[in-house]
Amino acid sequence: MKAPIVLAVDTPDLEIAKQWIAATQESVSVYKLGLEFFLTFGHAGVKAIQSETDAEIFLDLKLHDIPHTVQGAATAIASLAPRFLTVHASGGRAMIKAAVDAVPATDVTAVTILTSLSEEDLFEIGYANPALESAVALAKMSVSAGARAIVCSPLEIAAIRSEVGATATIITPGVRPLSEAGSDDQKRTMTPRDAISAGATFVVIGRPMTKSWSEGPQAMKSKARAIADEILN
Repeated sequence: MKAPIVLAVDTPDLEIAKQWIAATQESVSVYKLGLEFFLTFGHAGVKAIQSETDAEIFLDLKLHDIPHTVQGAATAIASLAPRFLTVHASGGRAMIKAAVDAVPATDVTAVTILTSLSEEDLFEIGYANPALESAVALAKMSVSAGARAIVCSPLEIAAIRSEVGATATIITPGVRPLSEAGSDDQKRTMTPRDAISAGATFVVIGRPMTKSWSEGPQAMKSKARAIADEILN
């Protein structure tokens, strides 16, 4: 049974990306292709993934520019029909609506506050309010502008869910399986199961799963199943 996991396919090797998907497709629901992947392989790379697997795609480009430019960029990938396309919520209402209008078949996904940022980072950047308040405000604005999904830290899930209601999809990175507790660039973390319990729809998992590839496809398949079971059971 598949779990509500988005696997971060962070590799510069297209064939490895396909093999990761093949190894985990029994446990993972959605596959995230990020900016590095898209700049390396472009439309052809995404189409190669789609044509050789039945993977649902989370295209994580985090568009952030004036509305006209974002609308053009979103239109440029419309033919790929990803399930999700990310934009930065801080780009504002008009920018988000421009993306929504450009790709009506895709769930425009507004990224609130990057999970790599600490409270100190936010104040240094110039945010007036702490991460929780800022993320909730960005999420409410984004949904009212037409975004159908939100990306936020696990620590903001419950507050955002209470404000945006049950319909919006909430996707959270910054989760770490119990067996993978440790230090990296995600500063505001939670276990996947706790994130789902708090109101997330999907959790994004990358290195805790993909690093097992060094031991072979079966090891990665087993790791994906173990993480999925941790969420489902």
